[in-house]
Parts: sequence; structure tokens; C-alpha cells
Amino acid sequence: MVQTAKPITAATGEAGEDRALRYLQARGLSVVTRNYRCKGGEIDLVMRDAAGALIFVEVRARVARSTQRFGGAAASVTPAKQRRLIAAAEDFLARQADDVPACRFDVIAIDGARIEWMRDAFGAEA
Repeated sequence: MVQTAKPITAATGEAGEDRALRYLQARGLSVVTRNYRCKGGEIDLVMRDAAGALIFVEVRARVARSTQRFGGAAASVTPAKQRRLIAAAEDFLARQADDVPACRFDVIAIDGARIEWMRDAFGAEA
């Protein structure tokens, strides 16, 4: 049986998530879960900050040559994508037994070697 390699986009996304996780942990955030999936969508990273707030993180990674062709990584977080993230976050929060802490949606945009952390990138009303 011959195994095939992951598609380039999947490999880029996975490497981007790993890089984003290390980046956020180095800045004091702790991981709650990775790749939370539900019927409504998926959240790449759920993190917690020192104050206890939950941070739902969308990671968008682009290799340098696709950035020039298709726009930056941040541009790919469309309103439709935001709605799917919000639905997944609502599902995640509904499954928590405790009171709901403060929450926000962040985006990590990786364009080639450059990484940008956009805190509170959009609200739950998107």
C-alpha cells in the first residue's frame, strides 16, 4: 500500500497551527484544546490567558508565493468564516459546566516568515 503525502494546504495549515501555538504559549497563553470540531465548524486553537479569558484562535497560514497571488492570510478570514467560528465557539461554550468566562476571537496570520497576532479580531455579532 502506498501512502500519499498530505496536500500542501493541509501541511501548511498544520505547520501554521503548530507555529501559532508556540507563539501564543511564549506570550503567556495556555492551550485548552486544539482543532475543536462540531457540526457548526472548527476552531483551530482554544487558549486561556492569565486572567482566565477564553480565546478562540483562527490560524491562517500562507506561503510567501500564494500571499502575493491571493492576498494575505488575514484577508481569508471572511464574514462567512467568522460566522462558522462563532457557531463553533457557541457549541464549545454550551458544553462547559462552569460559568462562561470572558471570551474573544483572535486571528494569527502567517504570511511566509511573518506572523501577526490580531487580538479581538472580530466580535460575536459578525
